[in-house]
Amino acid sequence: MYENKNTDKLIVLGVDGFEPSLAKKFMDQGKMPALKQFVERGACREDLVLLGGVPTVTPPMWTTLATGAYPGTHGITCFYRATSEPDVIAYNFDSRNCKAEPLWNVFAESGKKTLVWHWPGSSWPPTSDSENLWVVDGTSPGSVAMSAGQVELEFMLGANEKNTTATFKAAAATAGVQPCVVNDLDLDALNNENSLTMAESTTASELSCFVLDRKDGQGGSPDNAMDLQISYIRPAEGWADAPADAKEFVLLLGRGVIRRPGLILNNEDGIYDHIAIYKSKKESEPMYTIKKGEMKVQVIDEAVKGDKKYICNRNMKLLRLAEDGSSLKMWVSAAMDTTLDDVWHPKELFKTITKNIGYPTPTTMNGLQDPELIQDVMLANWYTSADWQADSLNYLIENEDVEVIFSHFHAIDLQMHMIVRYMSDKGENKLPPEEFRKFAEDIYKQTDYYVGKFIHLLDEGWTLTLMSDHAQVCPAHEFPLIGDIVGVNIRVMQELGLTALKHDENGKELKEIDWEHTYAVASRANHIYLNLKGRYDHGIIEPEDQYEWEEEIMTRLYNYKDKVTHKRIIALALRNKDAVLLGLNGPECGDIIYFNAEGYNYDHGESLGTCWGDADTSVSPIFIAAGAGVKEGFETDRVIREVDFAPTVAVLGGVRMPHQCEGAPVYQIFTEEY
Repeated sequence: MYENKNTDKLIVLGVDGFEPSLAKKFMDQGKMPALKQFVERGACREDLVLLGGVPTVTPPMWTTLATGAYPGTHGITCFYRATSEPDVIAYNFDSRNCKAEPLWNVFAESGKKTLVWHWPGSSWPPTSDSENLWVVDGTSPGSVAMSAGQVELEFMLGANEKNTTATFKAAAATAGVQPCVVNDLDLDALNNENSLTMAESTTASELSCFVLDRKDGQGGSPDNAMDLQISYIRPAEGWADAPADAKEFVLLLGRGVIRRPGLILNNEDGIYDHIAIYKSKKESEPMYTIKKGEMKVQVIDEAVKGDKKYICNRNMKLLRLAEDGSSLKMWVSAAMDTTLDDVWHPKELFKTITKNIGYPTPTTMNGLQDPELIQDVMLANWYTSADWQADSLNYLIENEDVEVIFSHFHAIDLQMHMIVRYMSDKGENKLPPEEFRKFAEDIYKQTDYYVGKFIHLLDEGWTLTLMSDHAQVCPAHEFPLIGDIVGVNIRVMQELGLTALKHDENGKELKEIDWEHTYAVASRANHIYLNLKGRYDHGIIEPEDQYEWEEEIMTRLYNYKDKVTHKRIIALALRNKDAVLLGLNGPECGDIIYFNAEGYNYDHGESLGTCWGDADTSVSPIFIAAGAGVKEGFETDRVIREVDFAPTVAVLGGVRMPHQCEGAPVYQIFTEEY
């Protein structure tokens, strides 16, 4: 048994989606200096690669990293889990669904004050009653910065002198409501007669999402879905204290329920360069001011959800302001509830952070093919999130005697999801692929900035580990409509003669499965369920015929080819019992587990963990360790698996391994004291 002789304090820097080949390229070019320090002072493989497990999606892989157990063992096998019906799935970010012991429980019960920060999928609700365990959310990938406490979603404000009234267009991504699509917003075209393209969105804990075409499921729309507010601009009138040359507009919050009058103000040279937002025209002092080009954070104001008002935190950025004050464009983030302490354990932790650092800063996923939104909103906003999270963790280290931290930062993953498919030209690009590759570089530099905020800990006796769960690939080919993490795959299964849909009296296809003619259903990214008698009321396959049908389905999958390239689309298909070889078997998995061939995945989740894509992308995660107990400037040629992470950290921290751990310590990187 290994005995820790050096490490008393340890931090896990988890960065979702951090891909080693891009990271190494940018590091070698001198664009990621913090990462370079990390590598030079620590140990890793020469290629920085951590061998990704399967499926290559967020909840299973973060749970594997925390437990050292394969998904088939810990039971978290996708974003969603199967239900009693093969065409219905349920949200899976719930620690109660995890059947394996997480490493943070071991540290906490050993007497170490341990913090788990946004770890998605298997940390919330808290997994131990130990007073040494502090937990901050884990209910979604974006966690406290996106979903928990979110009262209103983001919107874009456009104002100009052509408008005579103020309007709030559509309602953003709420179940049953249609949001407007805003892409490359043209201020000159912003008027109340402007027609808006509409897109559907749904949110639910349990859903049946049929993937029938490109707009369904994770493929989604190539445009940005957000609300749009249109406002007048006119000479300021009726104000308690407004300069004679000021112009006024209105900011609509709470979907138009809350109206905040605003002034457009000029500088000493007569150029309009900032705005001021007031509670009412009667007030002499503004609630806040925003300069042109400024990202304003910690904007505290009201928001509305249902019939209730909340005090919320927002970010805002004044993107454009005409020098003559005739038009403006401003992005307003989601509104985050400033009172929600329900996803903080203990709840006093929420008060500690908000008092000393500030409220959780909202983030954004909007950007896609609009350079302004990518550079000036998405990237800029995630820098504020990096500051808030790093400052929070460092504060708890310095002031609350936290000794062990398991942290998760989601900036790369969420931003790369928006751009990775455009990093090589597939015909959908509105910009040259080189621009998207530059955006990717900027995203990685942003994460380097975040990592750099913890390098000082190496000089203070801490052990640091840096890793990710998976990465994303730029697909080489048109991805097939199979292997979608958020839905039930229809089209390919129809082509294979395995799934059938009902039709109405006019022959129109319905979003309803024809169970009498359906032999199997492909659910989530990697799972196929046979329509077995005895398991389902609508079953048509006899149990004694299961083996033959599994053989038949695998044969059809292997024979399914791309109509353009004539290449096989499915790389591997296994029976549930055989998938134990991959650690992906058991009751939380389908009867058949399958993976798309390299080049035929959307960006991750559908392929094996060894998959490469275009533009130097892969699905491989990253791994580096440095500090006390770790060799300095050391490279190992050992294949390091995701299940090896937890036992390695356990040894470094001097605690036992989690009970269900199936990995082994990467002993090659330890100093001789170990």
